[in-house]
Parts: sequence; structure tokens; C-alpha cells
Amino acid sequence: MSAENGLITIEPAAPVPVAPPAGQLILNGIFHENPVFRLALSLCPAVAVTTTILNGLILGVAVLAVQVLSSATVALARGMIHPRVRIPVYTIIIAVWVSAIDMLLAAFVPALYAQVGLYVKLIVAFAIIISRLEVFASRYPLIPSLWDAVGMGLGFLLALVTIGALRELMGAGSIAGIPLTPGKPLLIFALPAGGFFSIALLMAVFQKIEHKVGGGTVAASGGAHG
Repeated sequence: MSAENGLITIEPAAPVPVAPPAGQLILNGIFHENPVFRLALSLCPAVAVTTTILNGLILGVAVLAVQVLSSATVALARGMIHPRVRIPVYTIIIAVWVSAIDMLLAAFVPALYAQVGLYVKLIVAFAIIISRLEVFASRYPLIPSLWDAVGMGLGFLLALVTIGALRELMGAGSIAGIPLTPGKPLLIFALPAGGFFSIALLMAVFQKIEHKVGGGTVAASGGAHG
């Protein structure tokens, strides 16, 4: 709305961008823009938590839930969020859902929560969550935003489970607590240094596979962030 020569004119609303199909959004989060293996986002919790496959699973599920719920909230309220305060508003929205998920995990899976509870609280600061709110949910309607959140959340979940499986197998000789080899083959995989090495190894394998399958298409890296 603007006023010229004493007359009030109503400016046409900006057109809503056309979102990619649901299948493409999901595959994009899992493969082409995988938060860990392609964008290198939230590597710190990926290293700290994934000493076992169960730890990676529980944190991955928590991130998936927070991502979907936060994206849905922002997509529904995007018309009411002022651009100048959007980042604080996004942070508050994420914090509300993180608190809800944190209490649910503490109530229903206390044993696993005791191991990853600190990192569940830190989901508020995960770059993967707020980046999708800024890049996608704040610009698209509810349904595409939900599919984008599901894809990115699944990508993060699968990455943590894969890293946890590799580190538990190589560092403890077991999977999900079930012994597969005698002793502890390579104890370094249970240490933080082994976490970074595992991510680097899996990232290289992931890039090689996608390079062959996708014809060499490489997504832009988002940089390593917490």
C-alpha cells in the first residue's frame, strides 16, 4: 500500500514461489543437500553423540521432529513475522518445540535420554534447523515446507545412524549393543578424533556414490557450523 498525490493505491502481493515436488524435496534432503555429508552442518553434535547407533538414532529423531514442527509453525505464521525480527522469532519457535521434545524423551525413554539429553537441549542452536526456516519455510506454504523439513530431518537422521553404526562397529565391535567381534578392534573410533575420521570417510564415500548416480552434480557447501 502506498500514497501518491493524495491517492492510496494497493500494491499487488508478491507471487508465492512454486515449490519443487514432494519427492524431490525429500530426496534433496537425504542426498543432494544432506546436512552432514553435503552441507557439513551441525558436525559438532554429530561427532559428540554418535558413539553408538542408538545415540545417533534418538538425537536424529529429535532433530527430525523439531525440524518438522518448527517449519510448519513458521510456514503458517510467515505473514505475521516481521523481517527485522525473524531470527529471534525463529529461535523462540525452535526453543518451544525443543522443550516439548526434551520433556517427551525424558518421560518415555529416560535411559537413552540420560546419554543424549544435553545435546537435545542444544538443538536450539543447530544450524540445520534455523537455516531451513530462513531458506524455505519462511518463503513457501505449509505443505512444501513440511516435505522439505521431512527430507532434511531424514537426511540428518540417516547420517547420524550411519556414523553411529560405523563408530560402534569399529570402536566397540558391536551394533546396537550386540557384540559382533571379540574385543574392541579400533578404540580410536569411540573417541572424538574417530568421530571426525568417520564423518570424513563416510562423506567421501557418499560423495563418490552420488557423483556416479547423479552424473557429477555437486551441491554448494553450507560450511561447517554447530
